[in-house]
Amino acid sequence: MIKVPWFVPLPPWIGGDLQTLRNFMRPPGDILAGWPGQVMRFAMNDGTGDELVGTLHRPAEEQGKPLVLLLHGLTGSEQSSYLRITAREMLRAGYPVLRLNWRGAGPSTGKTQAFYHAGRSDDLTAVIGSMSGALAHNGIAAIAYSMGANVLLKYLAERGGLAHLRAAVAVSPPVDLRAAQQRIAARRNRRYHHYLLERMRTERPCPDDVKSILDFDNRVVAPANGFRDALDYYAQCSSGPRLAAIRTPTLVIHAKDDPWIPSKAFREIQWGQLKNVRLLMPWSGGHVGFHALGLKRPWHDEVALRFLAAAA
Repeated sequence: MIKVPWFVPLPPWIGGDLQTLRNFMRPPGDILAGWPGQVMRFAMNDGTGDELVGTLHRPAEEQGKPLVLLLHGLTGSEQSSYLRITAREMLRAGYPVLRLNWRGAGPSTGKTQAFYHAGRSDDLTAVIGSMSGALAHNGIAAIAYSMGANVLLKYLAERGGLAHLRAAVAVSPPVDLRAAQQRIAARRNRRYHHYLLERMRTERPCPDDVKSILDFDNRVVAPANGFRDALDYYAQCSSGPRLAAIRTPTLVIHAKDDPWIPSKAFREIQWGQLKNVRLLMPWSGGHVGFHALGLKRPWHDEVALRFLAAAA
């Protein structure tokens, strides 16, 4: 159990949409200049020759704290604003940080045979399993966002007591992928939908006449990864039904006014029956927003720091 501050939105970023959009409207500058990065490469031993690429940062002084692995969301990368801000806050607190790009994202865009998706937990298993003792001698914790948070939760459930993480934080995870797809396709979200789809189309080969995320998942993601169709992909990869198998101390953070992921999917989970997973669901915060009054960092970073201090 940890004590967390009550979430109060930072004016004028009131409501789920403005909380979500602030990361795009007020991107941070070069906030990691004080912690030079080291490029890390992790080979995927699946016959593709693909690599996952990340950037490692170390705090000014070694404090014996675990490495914090940061995982981005759909169409994101290690350069995503929320990832860089979290990296800064973790480094300030004395944690080494690895900003990881999913397969085919960031610096590996257009350079891989296969591509990331919401269920590609095997890639996370490969990365964590190949970390040297020098890199993770104090253990590993993970903080993941949106789609990446679903991958993290799926990994934790699949690995159970064998998961090589001391603690995990999942921010705005689409625990029900079908519900998330339907919400983002809603008319009120057409601008979000268009934005995401256009970015998805630039990341990998895609037919010119793909007009929706559902169509993209049907015609691009599903056939490339052995799923019958998009609905089969969503059913097999959603983390919600798997949470009871998690053995790692895990915190899930989701806002009730998230415009991309419906809170109903979270209300249908019996959180009280989960031994190792806790949900924090404030009334506001948007999608990977959580810009709070009275805090110098995003609310989810404040909560994550307190959770890691207690659990990791």
